[in-house]
Amino acid sequence: MKIVRQITVFDAMDVATESAFWAGLLGGEVWADETFHSVIVDGKWRLGIQAAANHVAPDWPAGRQLQQVHLDLHVEDLGAAHEHATSLGARLLKAADDPDADEGYRVYASPAGHPFCLGWHPSVPDEHDFGATRG
Repeated sequence: MKIVRQITVFDAMDVATESAFWAGLLGGEVWADETFHSVIVDGKWRLGIQAAANHVAPDWPAGRQLQQVHLDLHVEDLGAAHEHATSLGARLLKAADDPDADEGYRVYASPAGHPFCLGWHPSVPDEHDFGATRG
């Protein structure tokens, strides 16, 4: 089997709000269909948001509706990333244990409640990067 495209898709009751959030956070744009929105970043399809009338937001970390997937977004400036994410509607779920440490993360939720992390890890060795930051 040859995979020709791989897209992570989130469910949401309010597709427009959720897709606008992710497009804003990732620096992209939304291509909107009636019940499915695509988040395009630098000309590439990065995320899909599909309408789900009965969507129940995950309750992180241990609620009745557990998370099924989350994104880890590594950033250069945690403070600026925090301000940007929260201005788009993100909610902080867990503060960093030590924001002055060499590496760490904060946990947030998107408007539809999907958890994601803003993390920092500035000294990833090339052999462990796999093209993620330098590719």
